[in-house]
Amino acid sequence: MLAKVLRSLLGTRAGDRDGAFAAWQRGDLDDAEAGFRRALAAGRDSADLYHGLGSVLVRRGRLDEAVQALELAVEREPRNAGYQLELGRALAYANQDPVEAIAHLREAMRLGPEVPGIEAYLYSQLTAICDWDAAERAVADLVAHAQREPAEVWTQRAFPFDTLFMPIAPELRREVAAQFGRRILGRVQTPVAQPPPPPRGARLRIGYVSADFRNHATTHLAAGLFERHDRTRFEVVGYSFGVDDGTAERRRVAGAFDRFVDVRALDAGAAAQHIAQDGIDILVDLMSYTRDSRPAIFAHRPAPLQVGFLGYPGSVQAPFIDYIVADRTVIPAEDFRWFSEAVVWMPGSYQVNDDRQRAEETPTRAACGLPEGAFVFCSFNQARKLDRPIVAAWMRILAATPGSVLWVLATHPQAQAALRAAAAAAGIDPARLVFAGVVGKAAHLARHGVADLFLDTHVCSAHTTASDALWAGLPVLTSPGPSFAGRVAASLLGAIGLPELVVPTLAEYERTAVALAGDRSRVQTLRARLAANRTTMPLFDTAGFTRHLERAFETMAAQRAAGPSPAAFPVHSA
Repeated sequence: MLAKVLRSLLGTRAGDRDGAFAAWQRGDLDDAEAGFRRALAAGRDSADLYHGLGSVLVRRGRLDEAVQALELAVEREPRNAGYQLELGRALAYANQDPVEAIAHLREAMRLGPEVPGIEAYLYSQLTAICDWDAAERAVADLVAHAQREPAEVWTQRAFPFDTLFMPIAPELRREVAAQFGRRILGRVQTPVAQPPPPPRGARLRIGYVSADFRNHATTHLAAGLFERHDRTRFEVVGYSFGVDDGTAERRRVAGAFDRFVDVRALDAGAAAQHIAQDGIDILVDLMSYTRDSRPAIFAHRPAPLQVGFLGYPGSVQAPFIDYIVADRTVIPAEDFRWFSEAVVWMPGSYQVNDDRQRAEETPTRAACGLPEGAFVFCSFNQARKLDRPIVAAWMRILAATPGSVLWVLATHPQAQAALRAAAAAAGIDPARLVFAGVVGKAAHLARHGVADLFLDTHVCSAHTTASDALWAGLPVLTSPGPSFAGRVAASLLGAIGLPELVVPTLAEYERTAVALAGDRSRVQTLRARLAANRTTMPLFDTAGFTRHLERAFETMAAQRAAGPSPAAFPVHSA
């Protein structure tokens, strides 16, 4: 009798384990998580179950739980390269500790040197702690591999999004994206069936797809757009596959659509089928190749027209995105060759902004740890946008402006240490660097009021960070980088009527920053222009941007009705 009971229990455990792995493989995350938890509860304390559970939790966005499960997998089998890799990835996604993530990723590389692509996860973590030596070696290694390996091999060593931060040739950036797109398409068997087109005169049905309908930059920028669509001409549907963070931002954006559909529990094919059955005419990818994105939904081609907008400042290099929304600054005509999408030029900036943002009361300098009377340069760009050349430029600016300070967003102790070391090496007292922490959006907007000039980064410029500064009345100085990602701040400054703060070289950037620090009246004049232009120029005209984007959607639909392939076009102001 006892033997029969034991056999029954063992069979149940094995069934739970096998069923969990099968559910994981087919993308059924609910069944997979339940099966892994049942098997663990039944006493199967094995590394593969913790690894499976942790991997499912990563997919579900429950990263703290995922890290805990994956730590148990590594604890039980520390020499398994796959487990080390998955833990390193989870730590990176959770933004917990880049140093620990790097350690696990490097251990995975040591244990599994034949596993392709492990180093792709390293670059973002190295830049997050300002380890420029290692980051520069990683870029040099990528370029060297590109010279001697087939494209399908070397491109696995970097992610398309990370290449936007790298000082590499556009040909390499394009090839990484193209191979990434091919790998996505290779997993799609057949496109989903689309319904017939709507009758002439029917409202265009627009679908917006994102994991970031929450307290996130995408929602901060675009919630007003979703709210202001003309419902007599457009039906607007939001498709969310991200977590519900329970914030006011989530509630606002969910209520901004005619329908808000949570497809998080569906795999890419099922999500695409759902979208196709909804009869979406134009499907907008707000993420493309950014973190947590699901481009495979678009690879299934659930809508006749598919558009990249806002979240990814580059080309996906794949046939499943037809158009990219841009402007003449971020994608000039001579750069069309680097884009597989047809480029749509908006009349102001491509970046939508919300004119209903609210800031808290401006804090004191003392509350921010800043000295009274000093000229305060600031840069609230994330640490991964910093590189050796821009930091060296900042140190020369500080050297030429005695008594000034640099207020910078660098939350990790190792990033702070790297910046202090760069200051000391340049003969600058490290105490002239003041580190800002992460605060809520309203508080973040408010604190700009105690700074004097925002210093932009170069290869990848400030995006939402720059529009935050401009909305708050803080002038932004930029020297555009060589690609879309590096030109966004220049686009924003053009759309707010301050083109003189866009300078062509880093040398001119330094001279302008020093000149402004020595001329407070000019800075005040710039602030006054910003305050006036905020309500008269295109950058923060949410309603006007919405009308222009709607005109773009209608032009796309007209092009498709006429038969030719998607073609670039400008959207003209009314």
